Amino acid sequence: MNGLRAVVICLVIACVAAVSPAAAVTPNWSALPVPAAAPPVTVSDLAARGPDEAWATGYEHAADGLRPMLYRWDRTKWTRDTTFPGAGEPGRLGKIQLVGEEVWILQDRAGAGQILRRSAGGWSAVPLPQTLWTYQDFTAVPGAAWVVGEDDTGLKVLHYDGSGWTAQSTPDGVLFLMGITARTSTDVWAWADTSTGTTALRWDGTVWRDAKVPLPPNSNVHTIMLEPSGRVTIGGSQYTDGVARTYLMTRTGHAWRTTYPPLGDTSTEAMVRGPDGALWLPVRSDRAFQSKYARVEGIRTTFSYGPQRTNAIDVKPRALARAGSSLMSFGTVEIYGSKPNLMSERLGG
Repeated sequence: MNGLRAVVICLVIACVAAVSPAAAVTPNWSALPVPAAAPPVTVSDLAARGPDEAWATGYEHAADGLRPMLYRWDRTKWTRDTTFPGAGEPGRLGKIQLVGEEVWILQDRAGAGQILRRSAGGWSAVPLPQTLWTYQDFTAVPGAAWVVGEDDTGLKVLHYDGSGWTAQSTPDGVLFLMGITARTSTDVWAWADTSTGTTALRWDGTVWRDAKVPLPPNSNVHTIMLEPSGRVTIGGSQYTDGVARTYLMTRTGHAWRTTYPPLGDTSTEAMVRGPDGALWLPVRSDRAFQSKYARVEGIRTTFSYGPQRTNAIDVKPRALARAGSSLMSFGTVEIYGSKPNLMSERLGG
């Protein structure tokens, strides 16, 4: 009888572990050394073309102001790239876009905006047609690029068609564009602050329109992911009685599905689709010496920790990217007694 009872208990435990919506797992995250910058540093973005090529951007807080920061992964190690235009000047680097065989990066060069382009012939720059107060976001695909921000006259949407720039109009009531992303030159999405709340917009090659996305009430948007399959995933926060909780919306076909994974008020800005088909994003860690990541697949959410870092008091992955069959992160680590500097981690590979 006692033996049968033990078997039943073991089966129950196994079933609970299999269906639990939130559980801790231990994938094999490993640390990747990164040459130090001038701390404290700020990480902007990470993008990978595969296991052999990845790029990370940001800026360091040098004694004479902000300095742009660019790192390249070559399958075996991270190295700092200082060969791009404006590398030794004040400024910062923002979002990275891999366009065909080229690398495109939004750059604030001493207040003036431009797009850095790296091709087989090396680095070049495409200056923006005007200086903006704020360079909020950037996206690029073959044949087109967009930069959104503000100047003294208000919202600006700047479109590059490969030969020149034009300014685009947005629907009435749009106050500010918080982000933009593109699948093709005629399928571009943006998330906007409007007079009636947060709204998703869509460019169809001719005009910007309200995308009619049924966002949760009292919510904002952190990111929109567009995938080649046509799937669209939106991540953001919904506020109820002043308390934020993370939501995810996925559209396959014409139907939207909203879920609320157990992520608290985690920002989904760094969310990516991993090589395993699940959504991955960094979350606030409850261990000062380790990073923490969430994996969301349907209704199941699991968590994993990065490698332990000696004397660390804060480990923060800031950006994630799929690199072939592995997942890479880039962020900062603060070691006791020093300012935050760079760190990178990899799952798989």
